[in-house]
Amino acid sequence: MNMLIFIMAGLLVHCVFLASIFDIYFTSPLVHGMTPQRTPLPPPAKRLVLFVADGLRADTLYEIDDNGTPRAPYLRNIIEYKGSWGVSHTHVPTESRPGHVALIAGFYEDVSAVAKGWKENPVEFDSVFNESKYTWSWGSPDILPMFAKGASGDHVYTYCYTAEKEDFGAQDATKLDTWVFDHVKNFFQAAGSNQTLFSKVNEEKVVLFLHLLGIDTNGHAHRPNSREYKDNIRKVDDGINDIVSLLEDFYGNDGKTAFILTSDHGMTDWGSHGAGHPSETLTPLIAWGAGVNYPQKVTSQFFEDEFLKEWKLENWKRLDVNQADIAPLMASLIGVPFPLNSVGILPLDYLNNSAHFKAESMFTNAVQILEQFKIKMTQKKETTLSFLFVPFQLLSDTEQINILRKARSYIHQEKYHEAVSLCKTLISLALEGLSYYHTYDRLFLGISVVMGFVGWTSYVILLIVKTHTSLTRSTQDNKASTVLLLYGFAATGVLIAFFLLIQTCPWTYYIYCLLPVPVWYAVVKEFRVIQDLVSLLLVFPLGQSIGFLGAGALGIEILVFSFFYRSTLTVGLIAFAGWPLITRLWAQAKVTTLSWTLLCLLLAMFPLMPVVGREPNISLVTVAGLVILLISSFSLASLCKSRNKYVPKKDLTILLFQMLNIALSTYVVNSTHNSLHHKQGLPVINQIISWTTLASSLFVPLLSPTFFFQRLLSILLSLMSPYLLLSTGYEALFPLVLSGLMFAWIYMEKEALQYYGDSLKTKLAVLNFSCSTDITQFRQLHLDDIRRSFFFVFFIMTAFFGTGNIASVNSFDPASVYCFLTVFNPFIMGSLLVWKIVIPFVLVSCAFEAVQVTTQLSSKSLFLLVLVISDIMALHFFFLVKDYGSWLDIGTSISHYVLVMVFTIFIMLLSGLAQLLTTKRIELWGRTKRHSM
Repeated sequence: MNMLIFIMAGLLVHCVFLASIFDIYFTSPLVHGMTPQRTPLPPPAKRLVLFVADGLRADTLYEIDDNGTPRAPYLRNIIEYKGSWGVSHTHVPTESRPGHVALIAGFYEDVSAVAKGWKENPVEFDSVFNESKYTWSWGSPDILPMFAKGASGDHVYTYCYTAEKEDFGAQDATKLDTWVFDHVKNFFQAAGSNQTLFSKVNEEKVVLFLHLLGIDTNGHAHRPNSREYKDNIRKVDDGINDIVSLLEDFYGNDGKTAFILTSDHGMTDWGSHGAGHPSETLTPLIAWGAGVNYPQKVTSQFFEDEFLKEWKLENWKRLDVNQADIAPLMASLIGVPFPLNSVGILPLDYLNNSAHFKAESMFTNAVQILEQFKIKMTQKKETTLSFLFVPFQLLSDTEQINILRKARSYIHQEKYHEAVSLCKTLISLALEGLSYYHTYDRLFLGISVVMGFVGWTSYVILLIVKTHTSLTRSTQDNKASTVLLLYGFAATGVLIAFFLLIQTCPWTYYIYCLLPVPVWYAVVKEFRVIQDLVSLLLVFPLGQSIGFLGAGALGIEILVFSFFYRSTLTVGLIAFAGWPLITRLWAQAKVTTLSWTLLCLLLAMFPLMPVVGREPNISLVTVAGLVILLISSFSLASLCKSRNKYVPKKDLTILLFQMLNIALSTYVVNSTHNSLHHKQGLPVINQIISWTTLASSLFVPLLSPTFFFQRLLSILLSLMSPYLLLSTGYEALFPLVLSGLMFAWIYMEKEALQYYGDSLKTKLAVLNFSCSTDITQFRQLHLDDIRRSFFFVFFIMTAFFGTGNIASVNSFDPASVYCFLTVFNPFIMGSLLVWKIVIPFVLVSCAFEAVQVTTQLSSKSLFLLVLVISDIMALHFFFLVKDYGSWLDIGTSISHYVLVMVFTIFIMLLSGLAQLLTTKRIELWGRTKRHSM
């Protein structure tokens, strides 16, 4: 098969495998067509004020200052004398968008919204704002518009500051919150003199939403333990006090206003969020005013987190909720229908109302969730053949009717406690049933994807055996049997398509179910190769076969374990350090072996270090810049002093330009962080230099000579400049050590080939990437080439996890992009982070390109071996994906599969990028004569 066609087919297949996980696990849980449900009794409040302090941690708000005073005196007074409090438990991903959706709409975000930066939901949904008579909101342009856009009618009003104000480098991020408080005050001042507005704000079912972003911005910029973060909490406390006083005066102390303060997510000690650490998932919840319970004194209470004593709140009853439970609480307080897609359970302990009201509210909550269950069941029943449909046994139609009748009967008999208990049972069953129908096709789709996976991996193995080894005998295929085989698989495909058609399955199901058909056709078509391979394995010594398979399985498991434990990479690198001693290569090349061993041990230290971003240290970035300048100076000196070699001035100019870029990058990092430390913002000149350096990083290497080490050094220098700009600590040294090991690896592979007598003693210095090797010089694959491919995959894993488990969203430190921008922009910031991750990949891939040339192997043969290893890893992670346990466990298992699939696709693309960077040269000043050494 033509290599280009194979790569295109491979990309398509792997894109399908990657997309399948989103259809299996990440489909939207939302259904439409339900009837709005509201409590029939009059609500206790006419209006609700929702304060969301973005990025506020529960412990930071509730804890006592070092001087023994509350950090937020007004809110502390509410907890002790006026309202109810607790901890709201958020779900992964702990981002602003999903947090607000859970708070206001009552369901946990459709994960496909990540494709829109959590700013816009791909699926329409209902919310408390939509059900209100009027909602006025003030705050961030990233949050407010999404609820106004989804609202039916023109009753949700938004007042936003400009996106440019969300600046991590700003002098005072508390201005974001001051802006909100000031605009709310101006709004009510205007309402006093505007009769139309006055009548609107005096209506029932009104919501006022204040989104306060200052705490989150200060947390990112200065960390949650900083003075700025804690001072911002005090200012928010003062602002809330002012707003409450303003509203009580405006409404004449009518006692019809309910207040809720909470947060969308918390924040880690190193100023990030997105994952499931308790500092990110534990957020405060304080409610007071109309319809809310007063403080409840208790003698003792137990919570696993043991924060109560630290907060000195052990005698005030703590009422914990799930974040989605706040939406039905708000709906119940002001008497609007529960959001149609809400899965929240009304927290009755927060309500200060009659037992009748609580029972009716819980009954409404149960009917609202049951409506979703019924719609979901109907949808699944309509798309499944009747004899194949298996209903959710615990909640049959008869059972639903019985529970509802019994609950209504209890309410009529004033057995409110029993009615509430029954409604909670119904809610639990309905939520379980919703999950059942949401995952109904999971096993069916999973089997289809696994069939495709196994078929594809088998085909690649057969392709390697057939075209890159001498293990098979070339025989002519029987045309009649091939045609018969083709018709058989075509008929199978038609049957599968017909089966899916009569069930009206989504179009993506056709892809997952039909993909294995051509893949397995390609496998079975190579039955001659399979026969030869089986015959060979039967005569191969059993002990060697078991040993080889055991070593392969151990290698794959080490790669898999590196996703969970970074220290596994350290163990692997220590084992690599001993490789020359085991194979006795050290006797042939002592200096090379010593360099390899030392660099392996040095690189092995990085996975043992703390995750990047938690302990910023700009001085280490400076050290990395100086070290790379020193290395490039030695290289420049050796180039100039090398005998019998003419070095063109333009090549020296390019090297000097790259050294200047390194020096500038080192200066810009120090200058930027110094400026931000003094709250002077990001200097424009630094921003210009940073973006220019980034733009030129892939272009400048193409101007350098294509001799092995000159080109590899040029690639390292060009990529180190943006890497320095994106570094905040020890990770700046990582590409230097990794590149040193890659140079040693190239030498070691050359020595290994000579050791086995497969290569002439050609000097590496004279090898040229651009001189394509004659195809007759390519050799067949050996068992040692599997080891080379494994080394490459291991080094790719090390490049990814060496400085932190970046599989976790909260490993991202915004400070790493401050040389480029400080105004919040998730896509640009995310793209810069991805490029920082990619740079070590590119260095490893270019070294692998050099290994392929030095070992006289076609790039296709080693690439196929790498593909097999990564596909076996991907299949391993596919079986590890789960939808039970904690949200962190679920999210981690899915993200690992996505990562390894992206690796596989990325390696295909990276191979092309590495070839481009190593073999191509742009001549800006005309062609230069080459002189041999």
